[in-house]
Amino acid sequence: MLKIAYHPIYKHPLPEGHRFPMIKYELLPKQLLYEGTCTDENFFAPEIPNDKYIVAAHDAEYFYDLLNLKIPHKEARKIGFPLDENLVERERIIADGTMKACEYAIQHGVAMNIAGGTHHAYSNRGEAFCMLNDQAIGARYLQSKKLANRILIVDLDVHQGNGTAEIFQKDASVFTFSMHGAGNYPFKKEVSDLDISLEKGTNDEEYLSILQDTLPGLIEKHRPDFIFYLCGVDVLETDKLGTLALSLNGCKQRDEFVLKTCKEHGIPVQCSMGGGYSMEIKTIIEAHANTFRLATVIFT
Repeated sequence: MLKIAYHPIYKHPLPEGHRFPMIKYELLPKQLLYEGTCTDENFFAPEIPNDKYIVAAHDAEYFYDLLNLKIPHKEARKIGFPLDENLVERERIIADGTMKACEYAIQHGVAMNIAGGTHHAYSNRGEAFCMLNDQAIGARYLQSKKLANRILIVDLDVHQGNGTAEIFQKDASVFTFSMHGAGNYPFKKEVSDLDISLEKGTNDEEYLSILQDTLPGLIEKHRPDFIFYLCGVDVLETDKLGTLALSLNGCKQRDEFVLKTCKEHGIPVQCSMGGGYSMEIKTIIEAHANTFRLATVIFT
């Protein structure tokens, strides 16, 4: 059975007019239930995790400063959300959702987090709506539990996974692969194990061709025990913060290829949703919902 991490805290209140579409975390599970892709049994509620799993991926001083709301104002501004206790609690619960989803993925082949994909969180700082790097925490969790050793992170958000790259830059056991818009934030990129920068306006055909030529070879070479997939839908042509030009169908084909490749190689995969900033919320929900629909079909 497909297991999905979801908690009402995912939809955090923001000032009116804020550009982050927080409403998607409430609407997406409702859509999946309404259309019958999921039932209540598919969802599980994450909790506050043990801090030791978070500081396995993050600098302890940074984490406790975050916990105690002692992040300097200049650094807090880079996060992009007004910092408060509920927001930090939300980040910790999202991380727990990804950790627990890792165990469900080992049992069922795949598991999802309605939120997550916080790949701009560095070991010692947050930025761009990210404070704690859920998939980095998940990777360290798996290794600490001896549930996986060699890990592949497939980051297909339109923005480079700069925080993820920094966290694992000296760790050969975790291979970081980021395929992103060349002209997108972050404008100073970090160095992943493999970075593929795509030109503005890259379309379905070119995007899928590059992905299909790359991912199987990475799996064969790195031979991971576990895969994290960051499936941001800000690759869409309609995205306000993206530079690529994928259609809804192209984005769906991307997800289908990644999930089928994981299934064919017998490697469990945990999916975090990442970004999506299209003008119309229905476009964001449809693109994200496709990922869940595909996971349900492919891993049944």
